[in-house]
Amino acid sequence: MRTNSTTTSTAATALEGPTAPTGPAAKPTNHRRTVKRVLLGGALVTVLAATGGYFWLDATSGPKNLGKADCTAIVPSLTATASGKATADDQQAVCATLSRLTDAWGRADATGYGEQFTADAAYTTYVGTHYQGRQDIADAHRALFDGFVKGTSLADSFLGVRFYGPDTAVVTSRGDTYKEDRPSAADLTKTQTYTLVREGDGHWRIAAFHNTQRKNVMERLSFLWDPATAPEAEK
Repeated sequence: MRTNSTTTSTAATALEGPTAPTGPAAKPTNHRRTVKRVLLGGALVTVLAATGGYFWLDATSGPKNLGKADCTAIVPSLTATASGKATADDQQAVCATLSRLTDAWGRADATGYGEQFTADAAYTTYVGTHYQGRQDIADAHRALFDGFVKGTSLADSFLGVRFYGPDTAVVTSRGDTYKEDRPSAADLTKTQTYTLVREGDGHWRIAAFHNTQRKNVMERLSFLWDPATAPEAEK
């Protein structure tokens, strides 16, 4: 009788199928689920914090030194050399060269644009492309005016005008291209340096131009990390 009872019990168990683990056997599975949820939650919080931090940095990274829209409104720094010192008329002439440069860009006039540079001028774009000479600059902009920058205009906000003797000037500015609404000075994304010289015919032309893309979030982060790295005008 005992044998028959055992056999019957085993057969009944087989028909019912496997039973779910209970007690200590179920704990590892529940633990793994908890760990996964914690990790996923932590990752989500990290992503949200990073995104929020980026947008906060971007929103608070506007420059304090916005410059002036009119180049002639800048009070120039005049350094005398053995050959003399620049005058107010020289500043007018330098600013006129930069104005002709802007006008030529707006007309998509590559030849007129190139004429504002010396024959051997150096021109470095914000992506690091380096052009050498007036013809190289004009040819490249002829293609650009028909391509990447077609239909754009230039916006500038001048930061400084410095003369080193009567025949050399360095102009710094913020700048950008635009198609419709002119951007505000705070929204200009590039910082530029022009070195101009007075040539033998009396005209001021650009001997070197360097254009740098402003990385506003990286700049803001560096100032927060080490405030001593900020320029005096941005403190």
